[in-house]
Amino acid sequence: MNMQMKPGLWQQQTMKLAMTQELTQAITLLQYSAQELAAFLETKSAENPFIQLEAPDLKALYKKERSRSKEGPPEEKNWIEHIADSSYTITDYVQAQFQLKKLTAVQKRILHFLLNNMDENGYMAIGRREAAELLGESEGEIQVMLNMIKWMEPAGVGAGSLQECLLLQVERRLDAPFLAEVILRRHFTEFANKTWKPLARQLGVELKDIQQAADFIKTLNPKPGASFQHNSSSCYVRPDVSVAVAGNFIEVHLLDDDLPKVVFEKKYFNEMSSYEDKEIKRFIREQEKDYQWLMRSLEQRRQTIERVALKIVEKQRAFFFQGPDALQPLTMKEIADELSVHESTVSRTVRGKYMQTPFGTCELKSFFPSGMAASQTTGETASSNQVKSRIQTLVSAEDKRKPLSDQAICSALLEEGISVSRRTVAKYREQLNIPSSSKRRRYE
Repeated sequence: MNMQMKPGLWQQQTMKLAMTQELTQAITLLQYSAQELAAFLETKSAENPFIQLEAPDLKALYKKERSRSKEGPPEEKNWIEHIADSSYTITDYVQAQFQLKKLTAVQKRILHFLLNNMDENGYMAIGRREAAELLGESEGEIQVMLNMIKWMEPAGVGAGSLQECLLLQVERRLDAPFLAEVILRRHFTEFANKTWKPLARQLGVELKDIQQAADFIKTLNPKPGASFQHNSSSCYVRPDVSVAVAGNFIEVHLLDDDLPKVVFEKKYFNEMSSYEDKEIKRFIREQEKDYQWLMRSLEQRRQTIERVALKIVEKQRAFFFQGPDALQPLTMKEIADELSVHESTVSRTVRGKYMQTPFGTCELKSFFPSGMAASQTTGETASSNQVKSRIQTLVSAEDKRKPLSDQAICSALLEEGISVSRRTVAKYREQLNIPSSSKRRRYE
């Protein structure tokens, strides 16, 4: 009886893991930019002997580009400008530091997974428990690799929070005040909330001592991976979607023709299938399934980008006729609700994606400006970006010994003809990462 139960339990667990792997891959591919996707496909081709990549037909693409252009055919020499610059990311930098380390196959697998879950600022976007569940490894093994990553350069990389990121840096700084580490390790919340007077009494120090520690902490890097982000203005941006206006009609095209074409090596697969060895048969089944997962994920990615792009065009129709000034307030939640998907799906879809429009190539995220603030004097609207810019200017010019309250900022904006509530000012201030007035105050 017990022997009959075991296969059933094993089969159920394996199916659950397979679904998780496929879902994880689909989510990952959705948030990839075109360049990241091309690099991922190259890696897949190297790992799976049955996956072959075919380069796009450049001549066909050139003719298609000429037919779309209203400014006349570009010169053929300009094709070199369409080659994406291979930027060196924080992930590449950390990966390179592991080249001389002797790692087991399991450790390499964990390292690859963790680095792919590190965001552009160098923070680890996945927890130890979740990583262990997805990889089918122990939390202890995950923690070992996490610790190794955290001791790589730049200091602070691999942290799961701002507090940990700053602590990792302080631990390596010989010039760090002892009080800075104590504050970050044991009193981070009080320090961040700037309840410094009771904290000073608790630690038996003066306010100026905490101010000195705070000044040192400000020299640390809260985003250790940010310096590795490539300046997009200096390299070619590949549009994922093209939008053209013809009369009163808008034409939307998905631009995926220049991506490598994934082909299954059927002949080689059939040759391998003739072997009777069980391990070989198991291997080719896994590789075939990997190919099927990849194709389903790619198709899902294509359909999702297309659906989101079409909905953006529908919601921001005026933009494509009148330009940026005609942008309307729009949130990702509105798009998600109308497409019956989760808001995070829309967020992943627009990440690193661009749309070619009559008014230039725009990042998809730029079609989601936040709400508008009404002007009492003119009856017109001021975009949230304009209001944020004024808030930033007012705060930059304030006396740090007597910083402006949110209400004072409201009053200053009202004098300029912009009417916003105190709550709106607080929201925009937080989005600008500007602390409250009590936290901006300096103690000399």
